[in-house]
Amino acid sequence: MKKLALLGSGENVLSDAVIKYFSGENVDITLLSDDEHSNFYLKSKELGFNVKYLPLEKTFEYFSSHDFDLIALCDYRCTLKADVLETGKFVNIHPSLLPAFKGNDAIERAFLAGVKVSGVTIYSLKANECDNGILAQYPVLISNLTHFDEFKSDINNIECKLYPIVIDKLLKDEVFDFSDLINQSGCSGSCGGCGNCH
Repeated sequence: MKKLALLGSGENVLSDAVIKYFSGENVDITLLSDDEHSNFYLKSKELGFNVKYLPLEKTFEYFSSHDFDLIALCDYRCTLKADVLETGKFVNIHPSLLPAFKGNDAIERAFLAGVKVSGVTIYSLKANECDNGILAQYPVLISNLTHFDEFKSDINNIECKLYPIVIDKLLKDEVFDFSDLINQSGCSGSCGGCGNCH
C-alpha cells in the first residue's frame, strides 16, 4: 500500500479533491496541518479523516521517523527548511505557469498584468531551490471578456483536477501527460487542450 501525506494550513478544497480521487484505492492518506483552526484541519477532523496537528518546528522530527511515498502540500503556508525536504519526496502546486508570477497572490497578479494565458504548475520541492523541478503544467486562457472571479474559478477547478492525477502518477512512478487530465475528468474552464472551453 502506498503512503501519502497531505500537508495543509488553509483551505481543505485541494485535500478534499485528492481524498475523493483516491477513494477506494489502495492508498493510505495522512493529513497533517500546522494550524488547528484552519479549514484544512477542522473539516478533515469533522469528516473523520486521519488528521494530525504538526507544527512547523516538528516537521523534521516527524518526517524523519515516518516513511511516506509522497508528501503533497495543499495550501500549506509555511516554508519547509532544507533538512525537512531531504527526509522525503515533496511536491507543491502553484496557481500560475511558473516561473511567471511566483509567490503570493499569483492569480490576482496575473489577471491584473493582462496576460492572456496563465495556469497551474505542479513541481517538486527539494533542498536546493534551484533544483525544484516542474512536473506538470496546464494552461488557463483569459479572454478580453473574462471576469476575475471566472478566471480564479477556472484556476481552482484545474488545480483540483490536475493535482490528484499527478499525485497518482508519482505514486505509480509514471509520467503525467495532458491526455491524463482530459481523459479523467474533462475540462470545465477556459483551459487548453479540450473542446469544452468557453
